[in-house]
Amino acid sequence: MFFYMPTKIYEEVECVKNHAKELCSLGKHAFIVTGKSSAFKNGSYDDVCAVLDAHGIEHTVFNEVEENPCIETVMNGRDKAVRCGADFVIGIGGGSPLDAAKAIALMAYHKEKDSSYMYEKGADSKALPIVEVPTTCGTGSEATAVSVITNHAKKTKGSIAHKIFPALSLIDGKYLYNAPVSVICNTAIDSLSHLYESLINVTQTDYSKMCVASGLKIWASVKNVLKEKRIPDEKEAFALMRASTLGGMSIAHTGTGLPHALSYDATYFASVPHGKAVGYYMAGYLSESPKEKRDFVLELSGFKNLDEFALFYKDVCNAERLPDDILESSVKSVVLKPEKLATAPFFVDEAVVRRIANYY
Repeated sequence: MFFYMPTKIYEEVECVKNHAKELCSLGKHAFIVTGKSSAFKNGSYDDVCAVLDAHGIEHTVFNEVEENPCIETVMNGRDKAVRCGADFVIGIGGGSPLDAAKAIALMAYHKEKDSSYMYEKGADSKALPIVEVPTTCGTGSEATAVSVITNHAKKTKGSIAHKIFPALSLIDGKYLYNAPVSVICNTAIDSLSHLYESLINVTQTDYSKMCVASGLKIWASVKNVLKEKRIPDEKEAFALMRASTLGGMSIAHTGTGLPHALSYDATYFASVPHGKAVGYYMAGYLSESPKEKRDFVLELSGFKNLDEFALFYKDVCNAERLPDDILESSVKSVVLKPEKLATAPFFVDEAVVRRIANYY
C-alpha cells in the first residue's frame, strides 16, 4: 500500500491572509491563473493580491481560463508567464483554473517545449511552484496531481501525462457565499463522485478508504444544503469544501472510474457542467457495483438506497435524460479505453457500459 500527499493544505477563515508569509516565500513574481469573473466577485482575487502587495511580490493576472480549459489556453498562459518572468503560479477558482494553473506551471518551466510535452509520458514533470485557492466545492484539484485539459483536435478532455501536486493549498469556505446555487450543487455532486469512484475502484486501499469514509460522512452532514438549493452558512461552507478536498485526496491515490470517463462527451458536445455530467452516470455505475461497496458508500453519504440517490441527483442538478447520440458516443469512447474499464471492481463489457449509460 502507498499513501503520498506532498501538498501542504490549510483550511480556515481568512486562510490566504493567515498564510501570506508562506505563500509569498515561493517566489518573487506570481502568475495568477483564474477565470473571467468569479474570483473577482467572491473576493478571492483581492485577498491574494492584498497579501502579494503587502509582501512586495510582483504579480500578473491571466484571467482567460474558460470552463474546461483547452491546450491553446494553457499555451497562451505559458507564453504570458514566461514574458513577465513569473517564478510561481497561483490558481484561483474551480477545477478549470486550478487544473490550468498546473499545466501552465509545467509548460512555463519547460518554456522551450511545445504543447505536445503535456502528453509526453515519462518526461520530466518539474514545474514552477503552485498555490491553489479553490472557490468551489467539487474539484479536489487542490489535493491532486492531476490536470484535466480539453483537446479540441481530438474533441475530448483528459488528464495530461504529468503528475503535479501543488506546493500549497489555501481553503476558505467564505468564497462559496457568492457562488450560484447551481454551481454549489453541481460541484458538490462532483466531490461525491470522486469519493464514490475512489472506493469502487480496483486500486482502493485502506488508506484511500480512510479519506473516502471521512469525506462521505462530512458530505452527508451538508447534503440538505443541496436539497434545499441554498447558500450554505459558514459551518456548512467549510464542510462542503472539506468534503471536496478529501475527495481530491481520495482520487489522488486511486484515480477516477467509469462515470468520469463517460462524462466527457456530455461536457464537450452538450456543454453539460462537469459535476452534473459525472453525476448522470453515477446511479448506473452504482447499480452494477458489488452490493457491499454500493451499500457502504450510499449509507455513509446519507442515502437509504440507490433510488433515493438517483432522485436526489436529478433534483439538485435539474437533470434530464441526455440525448441518445451523446449517450452512444460516450459508450463507444469508453469501450475503446480498456484501462478505464479495468478500474471497475466488477466485470465490464460493452453491455455493462450501455446499462450504466442508459440507467435513466
